[in-house]
Amino acid sequence: MNTLIAVAIAPFGVGDELAEHVAEVVNVIRDSGLPNRTTAMFTEIEGEWDDVMRVVKDATFVLAEKGIRTEVVLKADIRPGFTNTLQGKLDRLESAMGAPDEPAK
Repeated sequence: MNTLIAVAIAPFGVGDELAEHVAEVVNVIRDSGLPNRTTAMFTEIEGEWDDVMRVVKDATFVLAEKGIRTEVVLKADIRPGFTNTLQGKLDRLESAMGAPDEPAK
């Protein structure tokens, strides 16, 4: 069943700057081949439940297997009968708002 998740995977105890570690996580997600989008706080991934959860596990363990304490925050939207929800949800929102498709600055 198609699933859209928002996930934040972050290391603990590695200092104040996390970008290098988060980059490793995001690379695993991007290399998965599943539709995804990264923002300042979360990465969204869309696909079949098992496929998405496998990517979350792989992305988490890229840090955990190095002995890094890792926190995972995950939110899932399972909506039977819908696909392309990664973009479709935004399109429906923009349409309802009557707003242009330009990102806020």
